[in-house]
Amino acid sequence: MKRAILTGILQALLGSLLYAQVVPKHQVVLTEKLIFPLQDQHVHGSSLVRLPNGDLLVAWFQGSGERTADDVQIMGARLVNGQESWSMAFKLADTPRLPDCNPVLFLNAQEKLFLVWIAVQANRWEQSILKFRTSEDFSGPGAPVWSWQDNILLKPNDTFSEEITRKFRDLPELTAGWAEYAPPYDELIIAASKDPAKRSTGWMSRIKPLLLQDGKILLPLYSDGFNLSMIAISDDHGNAWMPSLPIVGRGPIQPALAKRKNGDIIALMRDSGDAPSRVQHSISKDQGKSWSAAQKTEIPNTASVELLVLENGNWAFLGNDVDDGRYRMALYLSEDEGETWTRKRYLEDEEKRNGRFSYPSLIQSPDGMLHLTYSYHLNDKEKSIKYVALDPGKIIDSK
Repeated sequence: MKRAILTGILQALLGSLLYAQVVPKHQVVLTEKLIFPLQDQHVHGSSLVRLPNGDLLVAWFQGSGERTADDVQIMGARLVNGQESWSMAFKLADTPRLPDCNPVLFLNAQEKLFLVWIAVQANRWEQSILKFRTSEDFSGPGAPVWSWQDNILLKPNDTFSEEITRKFRDLPELTAGWAEYAPPYDELIIAASKDPAKRSTGWMSRIKPLLLQDGKILLPLYSDGFNLSMIAISDDHGNAWMPSLPIVGRGPIQPALAKRKNGDIIALMRDSGDAPSRVQHSISKDQGKSWSAAQKTEIPNTASVELLVLENGNWAFLGNDVDDGRYRMALYLSEDEGETWTRKRYLEDEEKRNGRFSYPSLIQSPDGMLHLTYSYHLNDKEKSIKYVALDPGKIIDSK
């Protein structure tokens, strides 16, 4: 009798353990697959968009490396509405003899499709050229038919340098990492910001733009040269662009944007600065034209962030919530516009140095489902882009 009772207890405990580990994920995650088989070329930096006909279009960059490999090009694939398998990969853009990286796909308010990316001159990030293509013929199979291509040229004026000088005063004093005879970090950035050539080049894309109700486009950009961010703003649906004032801080790069109900725009950014490594945060109260000095949040971070306001008003944050690698990809949910994050789901959660999962893209379809892609690297020889579809309403714990 005692043995039977003990067996029943063990079975119950085992059943509970299996439920906690397996069942919730299957309830939440509807689809989980690689867009193409694991292969040894470098594939990274995906961007996902849902087209008006319900198809999903994804872009990434692919080649034998990143900025030092001139064979890198922008590739894409399509998931036709109602089908389960992604198409074969096709080329979206290729600048001859230059690496092409960091694609961003989006539709403007007129449902014109944009592809924004960078061509890396001199194999240096800080010499990158910001390029874009547009299409109004993208419903057929394969790649969109591009009707226009140009560069996005930005000319920050002296207010760029003045803002950097002013905002560095709002930051905590930097007391570590510099020798007595070396110029302080802040002074180096301020000096560089006074050079018109430096502040006009090297701005890079990574994360989808925020479209405001009036059709204005806020395209997040960042600079590895300045190690901070800026927003390209278009008031005419993407025909012309103006620079915002910089988002000043020590390493706030690759901003992801969300708009609060009171009109404030929030930027969450990857931390490329001093320890501790945390998601950085900035606020704009004038539709992206100017920004508060970036401050660190409590969320650990080393590699990537993504942000989305859901149809029900909740916010979703997607990124690497570790401070020492890319081995974890977590989805956070907030019911108070990012003030607190009360629900969490790990999409990838491995041991350190056992895989790298980063640079996500996140969208929501009309049925409420979240669709996301991210770089899926098991090692230097096994790489792909992973696609996941899930139901955010079923995330009830932090497994």
